[in-house]
Amino acid sequence: METKRLSEKRCVPCRGGVPPLSEGEVQRLLGELDPGWQVVDGHHLQRSYSFDDFRCALDFVVRVGEIAESEGHHPDVYLAWGNVTLKIWTHKIDGLTESDFILAAKADSSL
Repeated sequence: METKRLSEKRCVPCRGGVPPLSEGEVQRLLGELDPGWQVVDGHHLQRSYSFDDFRCALDFVVRVGEIAESEGHHPDVYLAWGNVTLKIWTHKIDGLTESDFILAAKADSSL
């Protein structure tokens, strides 16, 4: 049986009451993402993207926003001229779940 890539999976709504991923699970899933992603304080994923101009950065934000809406999982998005930073975590548990890594992979696939 073939394992799906993260970008091919769907985010699963978190209802709370589940523990965040263990450090080992976080490191395993991080290995499946582009090396630009980092785990900050064991709490959230973060990545910055550079673009040639504001329009390209804004277009990327719109694409990520559409993905977030379709997945029901929403990142914090910071937009500046030629730069976008995404921060992703599962707010209900104040930590990381597999859905955070799925959303990160989908954001990368929208470049």
